[in-house]
Amino acid sequence: MSPRDLVELVLLAALWGGSFLLMRLGAHDFGPPALVFVRVAGAALLLLPLLALRGQLPALRQHWRPIAVVGLLNSALPFVLFVAAAWVLTAGLMSVFNATAPIWGALFAWWWLGDKLTRSRLLGLAIGVVGVVGLSWGKADLKAGDQLISPAVGIAACVAATICYGLSATYSRKNLAGIPPLAVAAGSQAAAALLLALPAWWWWPATNPGHTAWGAAIVLAVACTGVAYVLYFRLIAHVGPTKALAVTFLIPAFAIFWGWTVLGERPTLGTLLGCVVILLGTALATGALAWPKPRA
Repeated sequence: MSPRDLVELVLLAALWGGSFLLMRLGAHDFGPPALVFVRVAGAALLLLPLLALRGQLPALRQHWRPIAVVGLLNSALPFVLFVAAAWVLTAGLMSVFNATAPIWGALFAWWWLGDKLTRSRLLGLAIGVVGVVGLSWGKADLKAGDQLISPAVGIAACVAATICYGLSATYSRKNLAGIPPLAVAAGSQAAAALLLALPAWWWWPATNPGHTAWGAAIVLAVACTGVAYVLYFRLIAHVGPTKALAVTFLIPAFAIFWGWTVLGERPTLGTLLGCVVILLGTALATGALAWPKPRA
């Protein structure tokens, strides 16, 4: 990576890590459907003009159906699930669960696309699952908290969201190969906004959200979604998808840092150990780290 690419990678990790903090700040005032609608609608308003300037709107019109599916699986559903989890879980804990998305992607790619699972990748899958179970152990309290959601439900929502991410990645490989990435990004955010328009209207908060919640929603839409997508696809174009996915390993560090400095969410030793185990499993499952082969 060039120094500029490295700076963009770190900036992207900081933005996506910050999204968990912003969801925590906006979840109570907005609720999941309304906050996510503001997020994806704002991102679509930023990305669609860029798409038009690049002359790629025809690609969106031609492939709108599979792009809409990606909007559901990669934005609408997982964003709502994470905002629901934000009522009861810390930003750092949510980001660690988020890091398991490539593990589910590897499983779906094996099941759907016939990708080969080497011993190293199978070991990574097993380590990742053990990390999730270990991190959940002792935190999956069934006692209902804010909005009648228990920590156990919050953890289940995070895992379901990452499964959506993994399914979306495999679906995109199968159905959106060769389509301009910006068309997928802009179209998926627009589709997610359309899908959430009615739920957001139905569950719009009776009391207008406060300034902090609105600020969090706007930054979440513009910076953590719109600008972040632009950075992500620039990295894919410059260094390739494999190196761009290295952002997965940096996001938990930033999320834990933002949660600690802004909300005082001091990470426990168990959370940090679980993070290390999950990231090790993710690295092995995605091929970013290979188990050394025995010498002849």
